[in-house]
Amino acid sequence: MKLLSLECVRFRNLARVQLEPSPRATVAVGHNGAGKTNLLEALYYLATLKPLRATKLAELVTHQQESGSVAGRFLLAGAERELKVEISNGTRGAYADGKRTAKFEDYFGGVSVVAFTPDDLVVVKGSPEGRRNFLDRAVFNRYPAYLAESRAYTKALKSRNRLLKEQASVGHLEAWNETLARAGARLYVRRRALMTELGARASSAFGRIGRTEGSASYRYEPSRLEALDFAAATEEQLAGALQTALEQRVHRDLERGFTSAGPHADDLELTLGGESARAFASQGQSRALVLAWKVAEIENLRDASGVLPLLLLDDVSSELDPDRNTFLMTYLHDSGAQTLLTTTDPSLVRRAAGEGTVWLHVEGGTVTKMPPP
Repeated sequence: MKLLSLECVRFRNLARVQLEPSPRATVAVGHNGAGKTNLLEALYYLATLKPLRATKLAELVTHQQESGSVAGRFLLAGAERELKVEISNGTRGAYADGKRTAKFEDYFGGVSVVAFTPDDLVVVKGSPEGRRNFLDRAVFNRYPAYLAESRAYTKALKSRNRLLKEQASVGHLEAWNETLARAGARLYVRRRALMTELGARASSAFGRIGRTEGSASYRYEPSRLEALDFAAATEEQLAGALQTALEQRVHRDLERGFTSAGPHADDLELTLGGESARAFASQGQSRALVLAWKVAEIENLRDASGVLPLLLLDDVSSELDPDRNTFLMTYLHDSGAQTLLTTTDPSLVRRAAGEGTVWLHVEGGTVTKMPPP
């Protein structure tokens, strides 16, 4: 899989960008706020239909403009494919090879992307929500259907929470308990499948990064379902267990006005040497845990699909210590993956930039080619 071209029109502060990236490394250089991250977010949104940072679609369009778009040509299994997303008045239209797609499965077709941002580096010490989002991005990369499945769950969750705030009767909530439980069980199954593939890989990658004593462990198991053997349970059993938990906690949920059990309330557990990484890991160890996860994600996608994903790295080199940055840049260079990196300091990414690297200068939302620095 290769990205052949990218075009952005009125996306964030990018008025108009047209570029042909290198099949290996493309490096965008510029000061903070110049628009480097917006370039990566445009590509991430095109490939996933999920914003990398924005909470509202309107935030993706240039200020005081009504619409924007991102389009790209990809080479997939020897054939070209064109994807385009148009954003207008807070709504999105997705197109594949010139035809508007009504279903997610008609849009996604072999394009995979792994993004690595400074926000990822703080997930170990951050909130459970941040770790859930971190996990879910990896699940979606592996199983694109997860996007529609998670939206179905979120829709049911919002409906149940609205009834809780309205102090609806327990009987009225019963139907939503079943709907939410079935949608939640699907997410459990997807997350479990991803962790089965990725957990051991990430632990192994952590060992390869070095400079840290103790082994790393990555674990996911739903809260409030302690009586169930999560690893062996069928999807139907998971749905039944979650429905039971919702019924048992309904009076508490009515008092508090929100649903307290389900995938939205879970956490990704990271440990180092058997101890909670959130509580005991140093900053360097925390970042090594995240770096190992990203390496494992890349390798897992490669083995699952037979092709390397497109890699997007947003100025992460400035947040890593020299040894770990050297590991990452060397890994990227040796992997052979197509990579787009942003940086304020080109010297930090030279190990990833080999022959044929395309260097870009970004300033005020304008992207131009530049000679190698």
